[in-house]
Amino acid sequence: MPAQASAPTESPPMASPEVRETGETPARENQVAMGAEQTRAPTAPLKRSWLVRHFSLLLRRDRQAQKAGQLFSGLLALNVVFLGGAFMCSMIFNNVFVTLGDVWILLATLKALALLWLLYYTAGTTRRPHAVLHRDPHAGPIWVRGSLVLFGSCTICLNVFRVGYDMSHIHCKSQLELIFPAIEMIFLGVQTWVLWKHCKDCVQIQTNFTRCGLMLTLATNLLLWLLAVTNDSMHHEIEAELRALMEKFSGNNTNTCLCLNVTMCEVFRKGYLMLYPFSTEYCLICCAVLFVMWKNVGRRLAPHTSTHASTPPFRLHGAIFGPLLGLLVLVAGVCVFVLFQIQASGPAIARQYFTIYYAFYAAVLPTMTLACLVGTAIHGLEERELDTLKNPTRSLDVVLLMGAALGQMGISYFSIVAIVATRPHELLNYLILAYSLLLILQHMAQNLFIIEGLHRRPLWEAALESLAGKWEAEPPRRGSLLELGQDLRRASLAYIHSYSHLNWKRRALKEISLFLILCNITLWMMPAFGIHPEFENGLEKDFYGYRTWFTIVNFGLPLGVFYRMHSVGGLVEVYLGA
Repeated sequence: MPAQASAPTESPPMASPEVRETGETPARENQVAMGAEQTRAPTAPLKRSWLVRHFSLLLRRDRQAQKAGQLFSGLLALNVVFLGGAFMCSMIFNNVFVTLGDVWILLATLKALALLWLLYYTAGTTRRPHAVLHRDPHAGPIWVRGSLVLFGSCTICLNVFRVGYDMSHIHCKSQLELIFPAIEMIFLGVQTWVLWKHCKDCVQIQTNFTRCGLMLTLATNLLLWLLAVTNDSMHHEIEAELRALMEKFSGNNTNTCLCLNVTMCEVFRKGYLMLYPFSTEYCLICCAVLFVMWKNVGRRLAPHTSTHASTPPFRLHGAIFGPLLGLLVLVAGVCVFVLFQIQASGPAIARQYFTIYYAFYAAVLPTMTLACLVGTAIHGLEERELDTLKNPTRSLDVVLLMGAALGQMGISYFSIVAIVATRPHELLNYLILAYSLLLILQHMAQNLFIIEGLHRRPLWEAALESLAGKWEAEPPRRGSLLELGQDLRRASLAYIHSYSHLNWKRRALKEISLFLILCNITLWMMPAFGIHPEFENGLEKDFYGYRTWFTIVNFGLPLGVFYRMHSVGGLVEVYLGA
C-alpha cells in the first residue's frame, strides 16, 4: 500500500494505464469510505440520544426548580416589604389607628423569625454533609465584612444610647419600649456574626428553605432601613425636650417629659444623633450581602474558580502624585470637619462655616471629575481585554454603585430646585448650587471610570490562566502537588515581576485610583460622622418643610455614604487590576 500510494505522486505526467488504475482505485475506495461515514453519521447520535435526553431533562428540571425557588422567595420578600410599608405609611398618615408601637411589634416579629432562621442555618444547614461544596471567592471582600462589623457595632451602640435615653425618661415612658431595642441588639449581633462567617457560601442542600430565609432576613433589613428613613419621632422628641428646657429656664411651666439626669441625657442624645446614620448604612450593607448569598444558593463553581489564587498585595508601585494630592485633600477635609463639628456643638452654626464647607467641595469635586474622565480615556487606550465571564458579585457591584449614586444626586436635584425657585442672591446659595451641580457630574464620571475598570481583566488573572493553559497542554508528569504549586508560584511571580516596570498608562491609572481612593475616604468620613450641612443650612428645610426634607435627607445621605464606601472598594480593585 505505501508503494501504491506513492506511485501516483511520483509518476511522470504520462503515466501508464496500470499506474492510473492503481491511482484511481484508492480514490474510489476513499470516496466509498467517505460515503459510508456520511451515511453512518446521522445514526451515531441515535445510540446515545436517550442518555442525552435524560441528562438534558434533569438539567432542565434543575434549572426550573431553581427559578421556581427564586421566584417564590422573591415574592415572599416582596409581600413582607409591602406589608411593612403599608404599616409605616398608615403610621405616617393616620397615627391614631396605627402607631409606632404597632410597627415595632411587626418588626420585632420579623426579627425573631429571621433570628431563628439564622441560628438554624448556622447550626443545622451548613453542618450537614455536602452542604457547602463551593465558596464564591468574589463575594464578601474584606472591606465589605469590615464595614459590616463597624456599622453593626455602631448600630448596637446606637441602641444602647436609645435604651439609656429611655431609661432616663422611665418615669413618663412605658417599660415595654425597652424590649424592642434589646431584641434589635440580639438580632444585629447574630446577623453580623453569621454574615461574616458565611457570606461566601454556595449552599447545595435545602435550597428553597435557605432562599426563603435569606429573603425574609433581607426584607427585615429593608424595613428597618425604611423605618430609619421615615421615622423622625426621636428627633422630634429631642427637639421638644430642648424647647421645654429653654422654657423651664425662662420660668414657664411645661408638660413635656424631661430627663432626670441632664448630663447623662446630653451624652445619650449626642451619641444617638451622631450614630443614627450608621443604622441605615448597616441595613444597606446587609441587604447587599444577603442578596449575593441568595444568588449563590445552588450555584456550582468550576474547580479552578473555587481555588482561585488570591489577589496580589496592595503596593504603591512608585505612585507619588496621587497619594500626595489625596493626602492633601484628606488633611483639608479633616480640618473642615473639625471646624464644622465644633460649631455644631454650639447653639447655632455661623454662615461662614457653611461657606468653608461648600467651598471645599467646590474645589475637590472638579478635580475628582477631571481625574475620572482622564482615567476613562486611558481605559480606552489599554490593551487589556474585557472580562465577559458571568460574575454575579461584579454585576451586583455595578448595580449598587449606580443605585447608591441616586441618593446624593437626588438631594442635589432637590437643592437645585429650591435654590432656583427662591432666587436667593448670596454667596452661600451660589456655592450650594455649584456644589449640587458638581456633585452630579462627579458621580457620573466616577461611575464610568470604576465600571470600565471592573470590566477589564487584571494582568495577574491573565498570567495564571496562561500558565494553567500551558500545564493543561503538557502531559502530566510524576511529581508531588507541592512541586506543582511551587512551579505555579515561581512562574506567576516571574510574570508579575516582568510587569513591575509600569508603562505610562498603568502608572497613570494607579495614580488616579489612589487619588480617588483618598478623596472618597474623605467624602465618606465627613457625612458619616455627623456633619450634615444639607439639613442644617435651613434653605431646603424652609422650602420643603421639616418632615419632607427630613425624609429626603435620611433617604439620600445614607446612600451617599454607602456610595463613597462602595466606591473605595471598587477603586481598590481597579488599582490592583491595573
